Amino acid sequence: MSRILVVEDELHLAEGLRFNLEAEGYQVEVVDTGEAALEQLLPDAARFDVVVLDIMLPGKDGFTVMRELRRAGQFIPTLMLTARGHAEDILQGFEAGADDYLTKPFELAILIARIRGLLRRREWLAAAIPTAPAPPAGEAGDTFVFGDKSVHFDLLELRVREQVFRLTLMEANLLRFLIQREGRPVPRKSMLEEVWGLHEDTDTRAIDNFIVRLRRYIESDPTKPRHLLTVRGVGYRFVAAPAGDA
Repeated sequence: MSRILVVEDELHLAEGLRFNLEAEGYQVEVVDTGEAALEQLLPDAARFDVVVLDIMLPGKDGFTVMRELRRAGQFIPTLMLTARGHAEDILQGFEAGADDYLTKPFELAILIARIRGLLRRREWLAAAIPTAPAPPAGEAGDTFVFGDKSVHFDLLELRVREQVFRLTLMEANLLRFLIQREGRPVPRKSMLEEVWGLHEDTDTRAIDNFIVRLRRYIESDPTKPRHLLTVRGVGYRFVAAPAGDA
């Protein structure tokens, strides 16, 4: 039976979620502050299968909780709840490490569908360990290899020689999106719409922070990128084999 931690300070909503999720067959625990959530998750996040995390919490907010979990190496699937549907808030949640989001008020059926999706991904990751050696080049299965680097989308891992970097779901989705369009300029607007599902005008630069982080993983010198290139006034372009590479 899957276990869900609900982090929500609105008592009526928290208890409503508990009642309905337990009716679906889940075990549910509820806490009402960010500090209480970290007390539950930092020692052993594996006790739970999914976290439903409100952004607006007393004390440490949901963004802070998310960042502290990811910094501690806890990658439990997390669905963020936000009362503010602004693109900047949603992207901030993804940048902090959230896997999915819902804007309040939401339909219960949609919440349950999102939770089921996160549980399926958790099962896929568990089934994929241990992994076979990376293929010699190109793309095979859910792995893409370029040079001495390989992206294992099923494991949410980027391997650079002997180093392994854990990716958030949205980092992996963005990298996949760029790889699939290898060599072509990709507008920021396309990334917002097709990776994050945001169909509104926004001047946010949060997407650039994802690129900065990916460059730290991929590039030998992030200040002089050779794989994740900036296309001024447009967006970014992924190059698997830069000119001059052996």
